[in-house]
Amino acid sequence: MTINLEVGGAARHDETELSLLAGEHALYTQGDLQAARRWFDEAYRQADERGDVPALARAALGLGGVWVHEHRSVGEAAVIRARQHRALSLTPPDSVLALRLRARVTGEEDYRTGRHTAILALVNEARRAGDPVALAETLSLAHHCVLGPDHDRLRLELVDRLIGAAVETGRRGDLVMGVMRRTADLFLAGDPHAERALEELRGMLAVEDHLAAGFVVGAMEVMLAIRAGRFDEAETLAGDCADRGAAAGDIDATGWYGGQIAAIRWFQGRLTELLPLLADMVNSPSLSAVDNSYLAGLAVAAANAGEHRLALSALARLRGRSLTALPRNSTWLTTMFGVAEAAYLLRDADVAAEVYALLTPFAGLPVVTSLGVACFGSVRHALGMAALAMGDVDRAVDHLREAAGDNLALGHWPATVLSRWRLGQALAVRLGPSSPEARKALSWAETEAAALGMTLPPAVKQDGEPATRPAADPGEPTRCERHGRQWRLTLGGRSVLVGHSVGMRHLATLIANPGREIHAAELAAGPGLTDASFCDAGGSAQPVLDEVAKREYKRRLSELEADIDEFEAMNELDRAATLRAERDWLIAELAAATGLAGRARRFTDDEERARIAVGKAIRRALTRVAEADPVIGEELRATVHTGLRCCYIPR
Repeated sequence: MTINLEVGGAARHDETELSLLAGEHALYTQGDLQAARRWFDEAYRQADERGDVPALARAALGLGGVWVHEHRSVGEAAVIRARQHRALSLTPPDSVLALRLRARVTGEEDYRTGRHTAILALVNEARRAGDPVALAETLSLAHHCVLGPDHDRLRLELVDRLIGAAVETGRRGDLVMGVMRRTADLFLAGDPHAERALEELRGMLAVEDHLAAGFVVGAMEVMLAIRAGRFDEAETLAGDCADRGAAAGDIDATGWYGGQIAAIRWFQGRLTELLPLLADMVNSPSLSAVDNSYLAGLAVAAANAGEHRLALSALARLRGRSLTALPRNSTWLTTMFGVAEAAYLLRDADVAAEVYALLTPFAGLPVVTSLGVACFGSVRHALGMAALAMGDVDRAVDHLREAAGDNLALGHWPATVLSRWRLGQALAVRLGPSSPEARKALSWAETEAAALGMTLPPAVKQDGEPATRPAADPGEPTRCERHGRQWRLTLGGRSVLVGHSVGMRHLATLIANPGREIHAAELAAGPGLTDASFCDAGGSAQPVLDEVAKREYKRRLSELEADIDEFEAMNELDRAATLRAERDWLIAELAAATGLAGRARRFTDDEERARIAVGKAIRRALTRVAEADPVIGEELRATVHTGLRCCYIPR
């Protein structure tokens, strides 16, 4: 019996050791956080049953992962914390295992409270202990606690020591994570050689993959695609990156994906599309407890959408008693960037002054989220927007001019365009709307924005109304071009995007035929139909959409419904939202072309009915144009004439 018990005990010991070895291989070699958690959880339970304290300590350590704050839900985090504290209480205090456990517990606490003093003290203790594994782990934890903008030099010092210690640990993952952290540090500092470091990291992963580090590399590639203005590619890469994060078991996969899509939509001028997503994400338990960037994003999106109550609420929730109380972590700069933009949109000079003072020491840095998830350009852009909100136009001009230069040096073309655009608006306020310098900056930005597919934001006066941009050259005709489900109207150096509608289609036809009178009935019939073809010899009516067009619309609707269901099932909500917008447009077109019970809507040969319908549609379109750009809207209202015959006569 005794022999059987001993044999059984030995077998259980071997089983525990195998679980630990599998977990350590998954964590420190493969970077597979998900598999590692399973193995370490099993090892902890086995060691607990046997009373094996060293095995219990190793399992509790492994459950912490390679990052800090990997366990986000209150219940899960409490369980892991309790296991680590229990293992620490049972482990001899002067042992290396106890030192490693104390480093883990201390790093988690410092990160959660926005401090770093205790973990830095343990770095020195680990160095004196002479154990390379304990030193490497403590350095890595300390690095994560100083990802805020105050500590760029300290981070590089820590990561250089981490890479040195990794050579001695014999664990490949320590070296990979060290090189990855150094690459992130260079991006955070705006170092011109950051991409060189990224290429070295890619080479290491090409030899042998490391899922956790590969997830970060994927995020950096999304950031670089956004900087280059390749928005479609960036969105595809963001989906791939999220898949890598999920495969690695990284809790940040969802949050990073949302942040990347928000960055893309921000530069596209489409952030308001994400308002429902942002409203949900601010309360997501998958976000870090010290991540406030989504609240800032919600405030900006809501302000842009005219949802001022929601914007004010989000900003107040974020601000609390004071912005100075927010921890300066890896998302702090992104959060402050959003606060500055929201303060400008909401005309809140007090918040603007507060964020201006906080950001000023970091004017020379780029706004990079976390370890390279997204980049919003130079901090000086946010300072310029805060200065505009405070009414200090001269200072805003200086900051925005410098921001454009900073962004160009970063290779961030969309951010360069946005800074030049805001610079032009600020110059128009300072020098007047006809200032050649303002017109030059705005014209350049509009041209580049059109090439990149960006919709540029309007200025905001102190009274909250859209500010007048420089006037167009007199006598120059307006141009109108179709861009997917939108129309781009261009007048002189000005340009604006307006959503498709029947009225915009009529307007585009008139603008394409300056000086020519076109019958309202011909416009109502749609492109390709003339007066002669509008009614047959017997005066019978013709459908707005022919049967071929309707069949094609319905076929496309069926495809869209299937694709939307598929993307929603895969939780690819942004792609589903894009397809829903196309679906809604098609439904609106069909509705406009059908009558009761789905019968084709027909215009009779009664010209008066066509005159009324076309006139209303064009006037609605002109209202939408004026809302988007008052100058172009005013010009078109003066030069477009409706009636039985409609025409566009440029001045």
